[in-house]
Amino acid sequence: MIAIFVITFIVQAFQIPSESMEDTLLVGDYLLVNKLCYGGAGLGDHVMPYQRIARKDIIVFHYPVDPRQHFVKRVIGVPGDRLKLINKKVYINGKPLDEPYVRVLEPPNNVFRDDFPRVDVPAYGLEGKWWLQMRKLVEDGELIVPEGNYFVMGDNRDDSQDSRYWGFVPQENIIGRPLVIYWSVREPTDTSYPSTIIGRAEHLAYAMTHMFSNTRWSRTLRLVH
Repeated sequence: MIAIFVITFIVQAFQIPSESMEDTLLVGDYLLVNKLCYGGAGLGDHVMPYQRIARKDIIVFHYPVDPRQHFVKRVIGVPGDRLKLINKKVYINGKPLDEPYVRVLEPPNNVFRDDFPRVDVPAYGLEGKWWLQMRKLVEDGELIVPEGNYFVMGDNRDDSQDSRYWGFVPQENIIGRPLVIYWSVREPTDTSYPSTIIGRAEHLAYAMTHMFSNTRWSRTLRLVH
């Protein structure tokens, strides 16, 4: 009962499945997420020392397109912000945003991705509903973030399916903020396992027998920021 209470209301474990937050978070990082830090919509928000969701916060949330999935991204725009990208550089309310955590691998060559928002150029992987909504929220080349919503992006800007492609994260979708990487493990690069019960058992056996050699000890117990 205590474990169920903790997982439901206080802290929960998540695994990083993709490269979209590199180099801040890597595939194989296991996170503990604080589910209490931002509060909710209850009366307790007025008496508890909850934090406001701020720019540059890393958050875990229910993917708006499919709430069964959990995503982790960084908050770039908060309600009321006017946001745009020029040659991959983010501008908030007309001022460049300092982002030392960003990973850029390619020169600017994708108009939609690198010079967002562009209402004249659709992109591969763009959600249709978001394409229509975005066009109504762009003013003077800037996207206006509406109340109760947040614009998020991955630190790995050239390889991240984020708010540019599917839209805002509603506040009610936000689960919490990662606290610490409690374990980090390298996934095997030369071993593939079928998605069957036997394949999963083989994968588990490999992970257990190679736990110490595959653990990224320098990342284990590292705070997330």
